[in-house]
Order: sequence, then structure tokens, then C-alpha cells
Amino acid sequence: MFSRKRPKHVRAADAPPSEALAQSLVADDEGPAPATGPWDAKHAPEGVQRLDLGSLQIPAIEGVEVRVQANPDGGVEQVVLVDGDSALQLGVFAAPRTEGIWDEVRAEIAQAMTADGVSPREVQGPYGAELTARVTTPEGPADVRFVGVDGPRWMVRALYQGAAAANPGREGALGEVLSGLVVIRDAEARPVREALPLRLPKEMHDQAAAAQAQEEQGPNGHHR
Repeated sequence: MFSRKRPKHVRAADAPPSEALAQSLVADDEGPAPATGPWDAKHAPEGVQRLDLGSLQIPAIEGVEVRVQANPDGGVEQVVLVDGDSALQLGVFAAPRTEGIWDEVRAEIAQAMTADGVSPREVQGPYGAELTARVTTPEGPADVRFVGVDGPRWMVRALYQGAAAANPGREGALGEVLSGLVVIRDAEARPVREALPLRLPKEMHDQAAAAQAQEEQGPNGHHR
């Protein structure tokens, strides 16, 4: 559940567009809420068990392992969900209230990939335009797929790896997680694309701190 080691990932670029943004602006005038998530906090369905990471709440889906990389203060630096031979890396960023930034970000991801000798393809998915590519890793060729969602003053970036990247039909439970995310955007003014703050729940932070302290002590309980 918790790791202080930096997981291998492809490229930390930004991502995502959607119906969530347009729907949320309408909903401010008592219009209909979006039909599916990722949800802005004001539209989140009740009665769903979620892991609370502050700006991002992740629905608990059976079989999905949540791997969180955090700093010693409990600030979350990376969130990766694993289901079988598929993984989903999540990020959430500040964005303008009235316009999405995924189109611009997607173009930058494609440009960066091309500069690295990778040939990305743009395809249409349930949230709009996505990017897919095959990249080279130390373990060999790997498929990646960038998906995302523009919301009111936030953008979720989702990076699929493994089977779900090669074949969107194999998203399974990871797709359920993405559509069930809840974004809690604070009222603070933030630069566009700044990562929204994520924190471990107190019990997880305390658990991790205790494990770290034990690890730093010798077999006889003395500090190494």
C-alpha cells in the first residue's frame, strides 16, 4: 500500500478533456449533474467508500491495489493503481474554471514523445481525445495510454500501462476507478498545471512512519 521507493513510470507530463467541465458549469445554474465521473466534489455520489488523499478521493474497488509514494511529511508524490497486468497512474492539477487544458497538454506530450523517438497516435475514447504509444523501457517495449478529464478548476491525468494501455477494452476495474474519482478543489488560487495537494490519511501516515522508524533500527531495537 505504501512505498518510499520511486516506482518506474513513463513520463510525468500532464493530461485530460471532458464532459465534466461543460456539465459542471451548467450545474452551477441548477442544471443536470454529469452522468459519470471523475466527479467534482459537489456532484460526488454518496454512500461510496473511498480512499481520501485530500484533493483526490479514490473509490475502493475490489481487486485494485493502491500504491502510494509519499514523502516523510505525508505528502503524496505519486499514486498508482494496479489490477492484474494493468496499471493506472493518476495526477490532478489546477486549471482555469471556464476552459480545459487537455488539448494543449496533449499536444505537448505528443511533442515530447516524438522528440524521444516515439510515435504517439491520437485516438478517441470515452473522455475525448487520448494518446497511445509504444515506448522502450529497461524491461523492453511497453504500451502506454494517456487519458484525462477537464473539470472546473482541475484536470485529472490518467496514464494507463500494461494490458489496459494496449487494449482499452481491458480497463476493467481500473476504468471503474477512473470514472468514480472525486476531485476536491480547494478555494486557493493556484498557477495553472500546479499539482493539487495530496496527503496520506493520518492512519496511513502514522503506519508508514512507524514502519520507517523500525526499518532504521537494528535487530536489537537500536538505531543503525
